[in-house]
Amino acid sequence: MPVNVTETAARRIDQIIAEHGFDASTMRLRVGVKGGGCSGFNYTLDLTEVQKDSDEVWNFTYARAPQAEAAENGGGTATATATDASGTFTVTVVCDPKSYLYLNGTTIDYKDEIMGSGFVFNNPNASATCGCGSSFSA
Repeated sequence: MPVNVTETAARRIDQIIAEHGFDASTMRLRVGVKGGGCSGFNYTLDLTEVQKDSDEVWNFTYARAPQAEAAENGGGTATATATDASGTFTVTVVCDPKSYLYLNGTTIDYKDEIMGSGFVFNNPNASATCGCGSSFSA
């Protein structure tokens, strides 16, 4: 099963790539886990151009929001505003084999709420999670 990225999360990732002036065609979202945190493992997210032969890879393509719609949604929804020739954008997700054992079937979402905003992991492999949602145990 893939590591899924919701449309909301993909739009925020696309927005971050554009804000930093990165080349969207070469940028990858690397997801992984590392030991630590209050529950045993921490989630990791990183934008990178490095894709290893051993990585699991998934592509998620979404339609760009029209300029007028992006302006109307300005109060909390991350929307992509640049337009390419096809009217779409793609987020490529890469994951190393060891992390994939823990992240198989995980969905990454983005929440923008009154108490804060950030990426949220819905991991079916987690037997317990911490209160902040950034660490888990398997």
